[in-house]
Amino acid sequence: MRIFITGGSGLLGSKIVEIGMIRGYEVYAGYCHSKLEFGEPVKFDLVKNTDLEVIYKIEPEVIIHTAALTNVDECEVNKELAYEINAEGTRSVAKIAKELGASIVYVSTDYVFSGDKGMYKEDDEPNPINYYGYTKLMGERYCDCIVRPCVIYGAKPASGKVNFALWLLNKLKNGEKVNIVTDQYITPTLNTNLAKMLLEIAERGLKGIFHLAGATRISRYDFALRIANKFGLDGDLITPSSMEEMKWVASRPKDSSLDTSKALRYLREKPYVLDKALEVLKEEMEKC
Repeated sequence: MRIFITGGSGLLGSKIVEIGMIRGYEVYAGYCHSKLEFGEPVKFDLVKNTDLEVIYKIEPEVIIHTAALTNVDECEVNKELAYEINAEGTRSVAKIAKELGASIVYVSTDYVFSGDKGMYKEDDEPNPINYYGYTKLMGERYCDCIVRPCVIYGAKPASGKVNFALWLLNKLKNGEKVNIVTDQYITPTLNTNLAKMLLEIAERGLKGIFHLAGATRISRYDFALRIANKFGLDGDLITPSSMEEMKWVASRPKDSSLDTSKALRYLREKPYVLDKALEVLKEEMEKC
């Protein structure tokens, strides 16, 4: 299978590239700024539509579209850029996929939901409360396979950024106190688990919407405590806080947890419960 992955140097994209290569696929990894560890690198920028022409030359059978502007506050401040990348960029990639007869798997977000109730199912009505969620929802209109994860984390930094788990571990190892909210609920998603589920969907040519998150609903605060405990670090450094105290520009959903029962029914690669995910995370970090 010939795969083109946008955002190939990102937290999720790089893991898809790595696993795809191990499985013997012909993997092309689109990147904008950061150097790639795996795959055939392809310079790619969603803001410059001329760069998209490279996809025609590759003629992929599947495009896994992970590239996006994911900084929630930046999207709120720079709405034009957010819409250009997340909505219009997705439209352009989907158009090319259609012209090539390739399938496209679009990685959206839990932030398409308001967060009023949590444990959202695929057929629940989206209602984003920030511009990031809105632009990702607009991108969904152009794709026939949509995947929604929630709070992706992994063992390595990607594109020069550390994810929540690595950020927390770095702080705790340095003996620094951190404020973590107790009133925001999520279903945190290990990038390795998500990458394997995405590749299965690509391999099987599945269509529709899939919530591919972790199988455990938990508050940010309790998630942090579980990470600290798993790595033998001092949980007393984690100070409970509230969303009201955070100096965020954009609003965040209070409960954007995702119901993964559809994935549990349809996929061979199942969403991990948190205990398993943290065990895999620890094993992967020990190998780094």
